Amino acid sequence: MKIDIFAHLVLPKFRDMVLAKQQYIKVIKTNPAVYDLDVRFRIMDRHPVVAQVLTLPGTTVEELAGPKEAVDLAKRINDEMAEIVYKYPERFVAGVATIPLGNIDAALKEIDRAVNDLKLRGILVRIPIDGKAVDRPEFLPIYEKMCQHNLPIWFHPQSSPKVPNYAEETESKYFVWHLWGLPWETTVAMTRLVFSGVMEKYPRLKIITHHCGGMVPFFAARIVNHYNFAEMLDKADYKVGLTEPHIDYFRRFYNDTAIVGNTPALMCAYHFFGADHLLFGTDAPMDPQFGYYCTRNTIEAIEQMDIPEAEKELIFSGNARRLLRLPV
Repeated sequence: MKIDIFAHLVLPKFRDMVLAKQQYIKVIKTNPAVYDLDVRFRIMDRHPVVAQVLTLPGTTVEELAGPKEAVDLAKRINDEMAEIVYKYPERFVAGVATIPLGNIDAALKEIDRAVNDLKLRGILVRIPIDGKAVDRPEFLPIYEKMCQHNLPIWFHPQSSPKVPNYAEETESKYFVWHLWGLPWETTVAMTRLVFSGVMEKYPRLKIITHHCGGMVPFFAARIVNHYNFAEMLDKADYKVGLTEPHIDYFRRFYNDTAIVGNTPALMCAYHFFGADHLLFGTDAPMDPQFGYYCTRNTIEAIEQMDIPEAEKELIFSGNARRLLRLPV
C-alpha cells in the first residue's frame, strides 16, 4: 500500500456550505472528485495500491461559519470525517481533524475528542492562522497538546489574490499568489517556528509541511550563511536560545512530496531532510484529471529517485504508519 498523506475532501454534508463561499465555487464546480465519493473512487481505482489520509481543503471553520459557530461546525466536520474513514477503511486509512483556532480552549477540547473518541490521527492548521504568525504565544498550547498525543500537525498554506505583489497594484496577477504564495507561506512558518524557539521548546513536535518543505531544501546553504552573515553585518543574533545549529531545526519538519512529480526536486529534499522525513503526498484531487495526474506523476517521481528501495518504502508508507501510529 502507498499512503497519500495529504489528500483533500470537501465532506459531502458540507458541500453546499463551502459552495456558499464565493472563492471556492470554481474549484468545487469544476472538480467533482473534491466532494463526490463515487467520482473519487473511480479515479482512485486507477491506482488501487493508494489509500488516502483526508484533510479539509481550502478553508477554516471560522471562514465557513464565523467565530460564534466555528466550534460546533468543527465538531460536525470531524464527526463526518470519522464516519467516512470508518465506512471506507480500504480507501482512507485516516482522517485529520479540523479545529476552531479562534477559540484555543475549545480547540484543545476538540483535539482530545477527535483523537480519543473519533480516532482521527492529527490536526490540520491553515497558515497563517487567521492572518497571525504561527509562533504567537497563544498557539503554544496547541503544540504542547499535540506533543502529548504524539500525533502530527498538517500545515496547509493559504494566500489570497487580493494581496498584490507590488504596492502600485491592487491584486496579485498571473496566479502568482497561489503558485508561489503557498510555498512562501510554508517557508515563513517554518522559519518563525525555528527562530522563535518553538522547535527548541517542543522537540517532540511533529509538523507535516505541504509542497515538500517549501523553499527550505533548495535554499539550505543560504539559510546557514544568511544568519551567520547577519551576525557579522548588524550584530543581530537571531539564534539566541537555540542549543543546536539553526539549520538542524529545519530538518525536524516532516514533508509531503506534493510537487506534482519532479525527481530532481525530490532528491534535493531527500538530501536535506532524509528519507525518514519525507512522506508520499499528492494534493489529490487538485489537478485537471481529478487527482489522477498528480498521483501518477508523484509515484513515478519517487520510483525514479536514486535511493535504496527500503527508503522508497519509507516514503510511500512506512513513515506515515509510524507518524500516525497506524497498524503495520
